Amino acid sequence: MFVKMSRLPFAVLASFLFLSPAAAEDDNAALCAEAEERYVDMFGHPSADEDGVTVVTMYKYRFCPEEISVPVGTTVRWVNVDKRTSHSVILKDLGEPESDRLFPEEAFEFTFLSAGEQNYLCGPHWETQDMIGRVTVTD
Repeated sequence: MFVKMSRLPFAVLASFLFLSPAAAEDDNAALCAEAEERYVDMFGHPSADEDGVTVVTMYKYRFCPEEISVPVGTTVRWVNVDKRTSHSVILKDLGEPESDRLFPEEAFEFTFLSAGEQNYLCGPHWETQDMIGRVTVTD
């Protein structure tokens, strides 16, 4: 027996499964705003107030922001602001070893000494959660 289904339920389902790029960007912005709130709760000040470093938070299997641009000589500090999950940082393009596992409130720093794009990823979560980021280092 063949049952004809309305197209409306599929359209509704598809709208949830396939987010538009703008909707995905909005979701990422909201997630990064949450990560910043957690940072402030943990350290008592915004991440932008850190002297001499650029902060990237790790939260809910994402780097916030996922892409940054910094001048040569900048130190980037990755900070885990999750509640229970550990993360790591692998600077794969530079051939650097994986950082230690970073538990909540722990950080890893690296100073970029040459220009170029440097991709990085979270060791335990890049394949299953697509936890990947990029630093563009400029002269």
